[in-house]
Amino acid sequence: MEQTPQSNPFATMHKQRLYSLIIAGVALITMILPWISLSFLGSVNGFRSWGWLSFLGIAAIAISVFMGNKEQSFDPMFKNVVMAGFGAIAVGAIAFYIRFSGLGLSSGFGLWACLILGLVGLAFIFGLIKIPENK
Repeated sequence: MEQTPQSNPFATMHKQRLYSLIIAGVALITMILPWISLSFLGSVNGFRSWGWLSFLGIAAIAISVFMGNKEQSFDPMFKNVVMAGFGAIAVGAIAFYIRFSGLGLSSGFGLWACLILGLVGLAFIFGLIKIPENK
């Protein structure tokens, strides 16, 4: 009997990988949101300056999720890469804030959301946040 290919590639993905990918995807969306607000020009997104560090962290996570056996949790090497990726997301947001806060600019929602997602991702990979099993 011939096997038909599965239509949903995420159905068999391990929860740790899937939730890491979801967090990184939402962090990518926050890169588009306003990171600083300029009263005379509008707003600026995260694709500037230290925001690129956050983007590189997102890319590292996305690549790591699809490497290796997707049905198992991260092996130690990829777990370190994913931790570094979430750390880069958070550090990129903090460095962006520090660089522009001295100029008297107000920070936007996207900056804080990206920082929070980086910290939540770190807590998830470290095991401080646990996903309940389906029953």
